[in-house]
Amino acid sequence: MATGGDTAGGLDRIRAILRPGSTGRAVAAVTLVVAALLGSAYALGRSLVPDAERNPAGVTGDLNAPHYADQPSNTPTSSASPGPDGRSTTPTEAGQDGSSGDANGDGLYGAHTTTGNGKVALTFDDGPDPQYTPQVLSALREYGVHATFCLVGEMAQNNPELVREIVADGHTLCNHTWNHDVTLGKRSPDAIRADLLRTNAAIRAAVPDAPIVWYRQPGGAWTYPVVSVAHTLGMTPVHWDVDPMDWEAPGAAKIASTVVTGVAPGSVVLLHDAGGNRQGTVDALYRILPDLTSRFELEALPTDPT
Repeated sequence: MATGGDTAGGLDRIRAILRPGSTGRAVAAVTLVVAALLGSAYALGRSLVPDAERNPAGVTGDLNAPHYADQPSNTPTSSASPGPDGRSTTPTEAGQDGSSGDANGDGLYGAHTTTGNGKVALTFDDGPDPQYTPQVLSALREYGVHATFCLVGEMAQNNPELVREIVADGHTLCNHTWNHDVTLGKRSPDAIRADLLRTNAAIRAAVPDAPIVWYRQPGGAWTYPVVSVAHTLGMTPVHWDVDPMDWEAPGAAKIASTVVTGVAPGSVVLLHDAGGNRQGTVDALYRILPDLTSRFELEALPTDPT
């Protein structure tokens, strides 16, 4: 930092140099002194600026301090984009539902993960699909099992006869958004409400009197707004606690093994009857159903959740 003595000394040197006939030396001296004064002023200004403001990135000199880019986040870093079938997807989910949130189950905002009793519920997402849903219904019928179908609005609109068959077989219904929008929870409450109402309308066009009392957010991407809107429309949000990741098509043996070893009293099992090649899921049912029916009571999610 410059002091008064430093400045005075500089002025004395200028007076000594600026004698008649010393024009060249005067110019050089003035240049040197100006440079010195500017350097002193910079040092003074730098000493008055806090360390945190010197670094344009806001990073401190502590190499062990956490940086923003190092922080864990539960928010997906990839934005949603349309999948091959026009549905909203993320790269890691391939348009399907899969494990989400952290291992402690945070971020569900009150969505149910179990049946609340000792019974086990099988749920099938993304349909109805004209190729796989009839096969799923046939397997359930063979073992006398009722399940819950989480229907996508546009699929219900395109396959109303399958919606009627689902209800006629005694299965219950769940709203799964209009076109499997994994980002729906980030939209405004009005947009969420419009999507859910449109989906319910498509389902009720096929089965006017069937209750739709459950809602499942695609990708398990729950937010407070989407849970709140579902509640205001009379629907209870439902998640899951057993996910064989059949949406990745790991094969019937892997799907069946994950389900039969993972199910416990009260489990809600996530399966799919649409959204891709679901033959593995269909084939797995013929291993899953005899095992589970021998150990648990299987039921559709009730139409009067309380």
